[in-house]
Amino acid sequence: MGEPAVLEAQGIPAGLRPVSPAGHLAERFAAATVTGDRGVSLREVPWVTMVGLRVQPGSDPAGRIENELGLRLPAGSGQIATTGRRHVLWLSPDEFLLIAPDGADTLVTALRAALADDPGAMVDLSANRTTLELAGRSARAVLEKGCALDLHPRVCRPGTAYLTAVGSVPVILWKVTDEAFRLLPRSSFADFLGRWLIDAMREFQGTEMP
Repeated sequence: MGEPAVLEAQGIPAGLRPVSPAGHLAERFAAATVTGDRGVSLREVPWVTMVGLRVQPGSDPAGRIENELGLRLPAGSGQIATTGRRHVLWLSPDEFLLIAPDGADTLVTALRAALADDPGAMVDLSANRTTLELAGRSARAVLEKGCALDLHPRVCRPGTAYLTAVGSVPVILWKVTDEAFRLLPRSSFADFLGRWLIDAMREFQGTEMP
């Protein structure tokens, strides 16, 4: 259940509920959609549970965390470990980002119990980043206007994620499918990145030259 639904269930009036970092751009995202052979679309996927993990791979506490999550932690740059709707993204040799449908409080409590008193950390980062989804045949071309990462399919494959920058904004860039990317910027950069992507999409609204 997303944050707005939780607040609604708690009886908190709509006017007092938080707005997602790029929620004010929803209409602009919709208006920027391009259909047809050059199609590309942009939307925010807000209120995603994200938990930062710090643990030494191969250690006993890492093994207990893996048992709790039901997966092996990814071993190298770009790798993602997935089970069901839980995904663990590799960020550095001992740093990972867990993305899951579960509530952050429940996850953090369970993972801290698995860690016990050993070195490591679990932090709720759900409010730290938002998620922008760029999809369509032209999604890669849009990103290539401002991303130094090699996005060619032979290098950047579905089910991989990298720390990079798009339009000067540091992001985690997750290639979900052949034509869909998820960008995870810091929430404070969501407005800038959203507007940058809208501008980068504008070219594909015109007629393609023969």
